[in-house]
Amino acid sequence: MARTVKVKQIRSSIGTPHKQRECLKGLGLRRINHERELEDTPMVRGLIFKVKHLVQADPPKSPIED
Repeated sequence: MARTVKVKQIRSSIGTPHKQRECLKGLGLRRINHERELEDTPMVRGLIFKVKHLVQADPPKSPIED
């Protein structure tokens, strides 16, 4: 099993550029306080970086820690 990272949307996407809204959609976030646990891949990290001012990301968690 792969490492995962927990992502939570903490700010609204209203007034943000279209590309940032698409990044939130790519992460699977729809509204404020919506959380997702995603596989820790370079693509996911890039999406988080583009919207880092709108989301809160917890550090990656390895499956061994469960």
